[in-house]
Amino acid sequence: MSENEKLVQSNFIRDIIDEHNRNGHFENRVHTRFPPEPNGYLHIGHAKSICLNYGIARDYKGKFNLRFDDTNPVKEEVEYVESIIEDVKWLGADFEDRILFASDYFDQMYEYAVQLVEKGVAYVDGQTPEQIREQRGTPNEPGKNSPHRERSIEENLDLFTRMKNGEFKDGEYVLRAKIDMSSPNINLRDPIMYRILHADHHRTGDKWCIYPMYDWAHGLEDSIEGITHSICTLEFENHRPLYDWYLDQLGVYHPQQIEFARFNLTYTVMSKRKLLSLVSDGHVNGWNDPRMPTISAFRRRGYTPESLWAFTDKIGVAKRENTTDVALLEYSIREDLNKKANRVMAVLNPVKLVLTNYPEGQEEEFEAVNNPEDENAGKRKIKFTRELYIEQDDFQEVPHKKFFRLQPGGEVRLRYACIIKCEEVIKDEAGNIIELRCTFDPETKSGSGIPQRKVKGTIHWVSAKYAIDSEVRLYDRLFNDENPDGKKDGTNYLDYLNPNSLEVITNAKLEPSLASAAVGEKFQFERLGYFCVDQDSEKGRLVFNRTVTLRDSWSKIQK
Repeated sequence: MSENEKLVQSNFIRDIIDEHNRNGHFENRVHTRFPPEPNGYLHIGHAKSICLNYGIARDYKGKFNLRFDDTNPVKEEVEYVESIIEDVKWLGADFEDRILFASDYFDQMYEYAVQLVEKGVAYVDGQTPEQIREQRGTPNEPGKNSPHRERSIEENLDLFTRMKNGEFKDGEYVLRAKIDMSSPNINLRDPIMYRILHADHHRTGDKWCIYPMYDWAHGLEDSIEGITHSICTLEFENHRPLYDWYLDQLGVYHPQQIEFARFNLTYTVMSKRKLLSLVSDGHVNGWNDPRMPTISAFRRRGYTPESLWAFTDKIGVAKRENTTDVALLEYSIREDLNKKANRVMAVLNPVKLVLTNYPEGQEEEFEAVNNPEDENAGKRKIKFTRELYIEQDDFQEVPHKKFFRLQPGGEVRLRYACIIKCEEVIKDEAGNIIELRCTFDPETKSGSGIPQRKVKGTIHWVSAKYAIDSEVRLYDRLFNDENPDGKKDGTNYLDYLNPNSLEVITNAKLEPSLASAAVGEKFQFERLGYFCVDQDSEKGRLVFNRTVTLRDSWSKIQK
């Protein structure tokens, strides 16, 4: 059993499905789908929906479709289609060979629309969008009937055919359902079914110049594919009567729409429009910039599918809108990588340390544990030489009271190696520390068999001779406010961009075992955090992204 197939938590959606199965509804089938619009990259909210829909299909031994709602050619691109397929596969949601598109059904949708026109419950309206909007009314006031509402069936059929044949300009006509302009549910006030768009479609080219609206297409796609449970976010709850009305009017197979609360995350925006703006306006370096909340960005940053599954299991499925603390997401990846990632030593901001009593030219190796959480991970040898690098932050010339790392005249243990004592501090003309001269105690070598004396501090290091140079990118949260998208004080989300969301270190020193690390490979840099090899890496020049720190330091910084 995989990580994703462990204990299944019950929720109200599964309760509905269980009730359906007890009653023999849908012949005890379960068939779900994930229906993204190919107008942007998927984000963490979509990951929750994928895990929910696929998890239900898997656990009930049913089927799961990946279906693109490609009904708006103006905003859709093949790049988005390809990225979505990659993301869904990476998450482990198995759609088998069922990569489907709304455009697969355009001919059938058109025929269904003709049926409603012939039935007298759909009509062609020639008003402007502004007029239609004004006549729609408000939540407290009923709408007004269009002057074209009572066209004859023959005239409607003629106009709709001519719309399809490209005889009219964009926006000149629309096809509307004839329902009830006085309905308290505004979605039932003669909604638009088709609009004219003279635009090439990424799959159908210029075959069509009329395109279905989402509410018209959605239920038909589910019906045609035999979906049993059409799981949507809560914003579509008021659209469900329209979903049902279309299918009932046509008398076709009728799935059950079920709504759950949209997922929100602190320090994050998830509107596709706003994410696109972040990319197109240069605030980030593309959709997969590791600061973005997209699935591809999380993958590039070093998150694992298992961590996202664990996260979605932890937050569960709710009926009411809620916001989840991003710290829970970070906890999920720490928990997963703690078990999987090998430990290595890396020095991000190096200062040279010379062991003056260690013989010049001498070298030796010390043994290090790859992962104490995984006994099968084994051990490795680390080169030890006279000249080393340590972190600048691990030395303080004037230490504060609780500083237990290296200081003048003080002792620390070098991880896996020995105890050293700082004897002298070398500075340049500007007063910057450029070298620490220390002595080592040979009787404190790890593995010497001599009883070890203890010191309060232990620090990591790399050999200056064998260290490999690397670029390390320290990513932090893109926004510095936990609710950047919900302000009512005249500011907008861009006002809360975190100016320190990325720090690039160009001269990091890494232990030589990392020289053969592959793109996507993940490690724990001891005492620093979890890191992943980035796609920008080249032979002889690795680039690492920080996935997450070892501990939640953000809450302390905020305080």
